[in-house]
Amino acid sequence: MKQRLESLDALRGFDLFCLVALSDILEEVAEAVDKPWMGKIMENFTHKPWEGFSAWDLVMPLFMFMAGVAIPYSLSKYKEAGASRKSLYWRLGKRVLLLWLFGMMVQGNLLALDPQHIYLFTNTLQAIAVGYFFSAIIFLHTGWKTQTGICVALLLAFWGAMEWVTIGGFGGGDYTPHGNLAEGIDSIVLGRFRDTAQVVDGKVVVNPHYTYTWLLSSLNFIVTVLTGVLAGEALRSTLKQGKKVALLLGAGLALVALGWTWDLVHPVIKHIWTGSMVFVSSGYCFLLMGLFYWWIDCRGHNKHLTFLKVYGMNSITAYVVSHVISFKSISKSMFFGLEQYIGDYYGVLIQFSNCVILFLILYIMYKNRIFLRV
Repeated sequence: MKQRLESLDALRGFDLFCLVALSDILEEVAEAVDKPWMGKIMENFTHKPWEGFSAWDLVMPLFMFMAGVAIPYSLSKYKEAGASRKSLYWRLGKRVLLLWLFGMMVQGNLLALDPQHIYLFTNTLQAIAVGYFFSAIIFLHTGWKTQTGICVALLLAFWGAMEWVTIGGFGGGDYTPHGNLAEGIDSIVLGRFRDTAQVVDGKVVVNPHYTYTWLLSSLNFIVTVLTGVLAGEALRSTLKQGKKVALLLGAGLALVALGWTWDLVHPVIKHIWTGSMVFVSSGYCFLLMGLFYWWIDCRGHNKHLTFLKVYGMNSITAYVVSHVISFKSISKSMFFGLEQYIGDYYGVLIQFSNCVILFLILYIMYKNRIFLRV
């Protein structure tokens, strides 16, 4: 029986801690401090408006990559036991459906109960659902060489479509926010059900600042998760720990170099999930996975990382609860008298309190071994 990959729990927890706690607190600190040097720090917690890549742009691909790393650990027993395809596909289908609904709850305004504000494909959880479903099927029926070939084929298919396909005036090598092919496909297919879309005077109007795409980008969502699968297979292999670390770090450096080289003709753009962005982001994911694996599983430095596991072992819960439930009323009720004394830093206190409440919920679940998975 394979030992649990402690580094994966910690890395997932690190990603969620940054997403649901650290960034929100720092935003309030930056607003209170209001200094240029703080603005420089916050650039690392802000998405690039279009081309390029920031540290914050790694949060979503890392989440997806780790979903891929977990696949060889969670599905190998089914693959090796020859479980029926029907039961496996039912399991995968249920996971996809739940992730999709959670995604609609988080960003699709499903909980507003307003048919005019229901959006179908808008969220990280749905990107994970697509990538996980196809990557799991590919893993169950192929080996790592075929998986690598599929990654290359999907990347080239996306690149070729972006370069040479034109639909309704979109595409044909256009990589601008409102002229690229992925934007055109989402506009045509999703229409009123695209994020931020509203019907005004009989016409579908989308917020001009909304430039994320999902349908064509799904080809590369699959690749991002598949790169995690390849990392998971390497970690689960019989290679010695030192060789696993070297493989992860070497692959990471190679992918980052390839991605920034490809950027010269196929720009790194997270909003449409370009192939070069997949290389760059997956490269950084390999590097982080290698470092966490070396530090935690190889060196055994995991005694003081419980707080990361608290987030990492209930990651979906942490993500959904942080986006769906507001704890501000509780925090403001507890500290309402302090605003007159701490002024601009009152927002920092409230946000810190919100994060503590969420952590306490997750910690109670962790201590009672309640792990909600889909």
